[in-house]
Amino acid sequence: MINPAEMMKIAGIMKKFQSNHPKVVAFMQHTFSNSIPVGSVIELTITKPGQDPVTTNFKVLEDDVEMVETLKKMHK
Repeated sequence: MINPAEMMKIAGIMKKFQSNHPKVVAFMQHTFSNSIPVGSVIELTITKPGQDPVTTNFKVLEDDVEMVETLKKMHK
């Protein structure tokens, strides 16, 4: 079980993230508004200042879909 105080802290952190990065939040809301089917590939690239980009990807599993659906329900 998550401590209610920790939930409040997480909510505050998420609100600040949404304020700092509205385009990312809009992208994620649009992308995850419908289920991402099993077998889809999600790719992430991070470019640190002065360094070459580093990219990884993963194929979406059924467990991943279940996790996203659970998180969506928690957000409501």
